Amino acid sequence: MYESYYGLNSKPFQLTPDPAFFFASKWHKRAMSYLQYGLSQAEGFIVITGGIGTGKTTVANSLLEELEDDIAAAQIVTPKLSPDELVKMVASKFDIATEGRSKADILKALEIFLYDLNRAGRRALLLVDEAQNLPLESIEELRMLSNFQFNGKPLIQSFLLGQEELQPILRAPNMEQFRQRIVASCHLAPLTLEECRAYIEYRLHHAGWNGAQLFSDEAFERIHTFTRGIPRKVNTLMDRIMLYGFLEELDTFSAEAIDEVIVEVKAEMFEPDKSGAEITEHMGFADSPESKTIMTPEGNVIRDTKYYLDMLAELVDALDAAISQKVKMTQYVDKLMKKKFKTYVRLKSDDSKEN
Repeated sequence: MYESYYGLNSKPFQLTPDPAFFFASKWHKRAMSYLQYGLSQAEGFIVITGGIGTGKTTVANSLLEELEDDIAAAQIVTPKLSPDELVKMVASKFDIATEGRSKADILKALEIFLYDLNRAGRRALLLVDEAQNLPLESIEELRMLSNFQFNGKPLIQSFLLGQEELQPILRAPNMEQFRQRIVASCHLAPLTLEECRAYIEYRLHHAGWNGAQLFSDEAFERIHTFTRGIPRKVNTLMDRIMLYGFLEELDTFSAEAIDEVIVEVKAEMFEPDKSGAEITEHMGFADSPESKTIMTPEGNVIRDTKYYLDMLAELVDALDAAISQKVKMTQYVDKLMKKKFKTYVRLKSDDSKEN
């Protein structure tokens, strides 16, 4: 309804994850870098966690959009699957028949499929969404699937995406073998105020908005406070805000206009709890972290928290830059090796024809 009024060519705040609207915040960039790094390593597990609506599935879909033809990818959204059910679902996602077959037969068929992929110069990737729903024994089954190997390299690689509940599952004492195969993990935090603003503007412009600024600074603050920077909640609220603007024929949105929409939707949609609404930064601190104290597990009190947080931020940025550079270098080497392999195959084919 409001698209034509604001000159948009698509709906900017739809709830369905859409790679075309992927917004790379600092934490989403890191998650994507870890996924790309994991792909370049062609082994091990990558674990991405985050709260409901923080964009895990959008990150996964964006990764799938960028995959090259040498990777056969499958994505599953897991209810509480038993190990046998998980194996059947994985096999079916790779178009392997499971009807009337035992688990042993399905595993054998899956192994043959993976070896055939390898002979064709390809490999398999499994994206497991909502992985927190899997029982421990089913996660262990994923580890067992990674034992299908050729020349020491696994024939199938798995990425796990799940809510915060996945973290204590993986910390369980009997998950040690699985943890040893995790090559990287990342937790998606909510958007900061600045990121929330950039996220909204990005989606509007991507949908065709090319006018002046629609929202005042105070309006952005209201939106961020109410949604806590959770992308899905931002989308839900923004959709109602844009509809309100269309009905009221607004050219710009003030804080008062946002407040009116929030009053309308508060009871029917979502309302942050008081403790959560106060936490807007990734580290869980208020706007003035220097006023806080931290107690270590050993009981030591750290008073100058801002100093240590600044140091930590610098370290995180340095690590991000190092990971990004390593991913680019690995991708370059990978492309170079593929190019040389194709040249080798062509020359070998020419020699065979001559003989």
